[in-house]
Amino acid sequence: MRYVLFPEEVKDGDLKRVGGKGFNLAKLISAGFPVPECFFVTTDAYHRFIEENKLREEIDKVISSINFDNIDSLREASQKIQGMILQAQIPNDVANEIASAYLKLCEICNEKDLFVAVRSSAVTEDIGKASAAGQQETFLNIKGYWNVLQAVKRCWASLFTSRAIYYRHQKNLPHHAGIAVVVQKMVNSEKSGVMFTLNPAKPEEKNVITIEAVWGLGETIVQGEVTPDLYVVDKTTGEIIKKEIGKKFVKRVRDEYGKTVEVRVEEDKIEAQVLTEEEILTVAAYGKKIEEFYGKPQDIEFAIEKGKVYIVQARPVTVLAEDVRKARDVHESIGRKVLVKGLPASPGIAVGRVKIIKSLDELNKIEKGDVLVTEMTSPDYVPAMEKSCAVVTDKGGITCHAAIVSRELGIPCIVGTGIATKVLKDGMIVTVDAVHGVVYEGAIEELAEEAKKPVQIAAGVSPKIITATKVKVNVAFPESVTKDLAEKVDGVGLLRLEHLLAKTGKHPAEYIREGKVEELSKVIEEGVGKVAEVFYPKPVWVRSLDARTDEFRNLEGGDKEPIEANPMLGWHGVRRSIEEKGILIAEMLAIKRLHERGLRNVHLMIPFIISVEELRKVKKIAEEVGLPESVKIGIMVETPACALTIEDFCKEGIAFISFGTNDLTQLTLGV
Repeated sequence: MRYVLFPEEVKDGDLKRVGGKGFNLAKLISAGFPVPECFFVTTDAYHRFIEENKLREEIDKVISSINFDNIDSLREASQKIQGMILQAQIPNDVANEIASAYLKLCEICNEKDLFVAVRSSAVTEDIGKASAAGQQETFLNIKGYWNVLQAVKRCWASLFTSRAIYYRHQKNLPHHAGIAVVVQKMVNSEKSGVMFTLNPAKPEEKNVITIEAVWGLGETIVQGEVTPDLYVVDKTTGEIIKKEIGKKFVKRVRDEYGKTVEVRVEEDKIEAQVLTEEEILTVAAYGKKIEEFYGKPQDIEFAIEKGKVYIVQARPVTVLAEDVRKARDVHESIGRKVLVKGLPASPGIAVGRVKIIKSLDELNKIEKGDVLVTEMTSPDYVPAMEKSCAVVTDKGGITCHAAIVSRELGIPCIVGTGIATKVLKDGMIVTVDAVHGVVYEGAIEELAEEAKKPVQIAAGVSPKIITATKVKVNVAFPESVTKDLAEKVDGVGLLRLEHLLAKTGKHPAEYIREGKVEELSKVIEEGVGKVAEVFYPKPVWVRSLDARTDEFRNLEGGDKEPIEANPMLGWHGVRRSIEEKGILIAEMLAIKRLHERGLRNVHLMIPFIISVEELRKVKKIAEEVGLPESVKIGIMVETPACALTIEDFCKEGIAFISFGTNDLTQLTLGV
């Protein structure tokens, strides 16, 4: 049995062996189109892998348990199946044949260690009406036969993403048809793009070719990270009839270490035309010929390296004109009502009433189901965010506070709109499409219905892979922690108390001023206890409160906080815990009681520490509270002073350290 086929070996009856993508590429190569050199790992290899590891029955058992109306059920099943595949071993005969084919490809391309793209090629992909585009994975810039083998296995696992499972269920397609893998010479493109041999928004317009192009590798355009150039070419005359130059701020490239990285586009190229007139016409000509070859409209991916155009993928435009027309009609009915656009930071769609929040004093305006619109969020906003159905901000990127918290809360979020607080008005009903980064006026029920379909769910926690390195998670919301999460990681590396305490509505210091240390301690014990129980016996590192003096001002008693010119460098972290030790005592009492309850996996981490003397003072307070020896005490390394004297901290005695690289970087650079 052959586990690998090269393009010239693919016969007409091999569709089920090399998958839709592989079969199409083999046909294009045989017809003389400029497709990068490649080989195909057949579905026979996949089935041999599944049978050797006795996974078929296990997979069937998991799929049969899925409630397809429940997103969590689908996601959990997907993670479980992918975990099985990733932890299984590729049979030696299969691995050897793939490795030999990679070495042969290196010889063909006259390169010792060839960079390749490893792309899924499902049997139900790129054929007829079942495109399944984007259901499985592609891995770029892979080098070396060992890394190729791992990427092949990851492609096999991607046959069971949530989207792919749901797609097959909806289309009544078999789950065990198998998957092939294309291993293709990597085009290190300076330019790349996607071409349709019709107008994809108006399929009845078949006499045009539409081309979108970006700088660098094609993943940038696929991920929707920039506004690409758009070119439209008349198929009959070959005339360029439309050009729209997009703003392309970032691109993906191969760095000096061979990794795919995202970098900023050079200033003079951000709004520059990507393809030359000649390149536009060359790409369009290939599109027309490929359509004629297949006899039907095509969706084609291309890449340009050193002036040469490569065709890296072609598949039929499978969506029915009727379906596209319906979607277009919906779009056109709301297209005139697009209010703002931004970066989709936490995917989903929601309909709600706008509430503009210009300051912390206005947070009480937010009611359950509102759309929170603000310049940018901070930890103070979390209780309001929990009530919101969606968040839209003027500023920020996909790693800003609003994005991170929204993803943890599971609500749609669009950031970086620039003008949301100016354009949107209080009380306005809007539809927030955080899949595409668009806010529409009014309630667009069609979009809201689409959002309920599991096919649009975001990727969850990756399946657990056993490694020598311990992988832990950060937790801010105890109620969001699940057994499923706890099973996939090695513990909690940082449990923040800020969000937990903000939900009480009262400043932690106010509890102390009112003599309610015990009441505050109970709040902490309850929240931390939820996490400790789920993760037991894995460690949970609780960071003592590190709230800046400007962060909790909207809470009861927050108006009594001192005014500081720079709260980031001010009275917080361990210094405040020592000087205003009531809060630290409440935290220690809570941890003490948890250990008495048997939850001895909870430990204490001290933030923003500068000197060993501060550590000694914390230990003295722990002794006064009677904190048991089973409670380990560690520190956050967030200041240069701490980093430069770490040996002294080790001599004094610490159980663990956690690098706070945000603060450490800023303080080191003096930002």
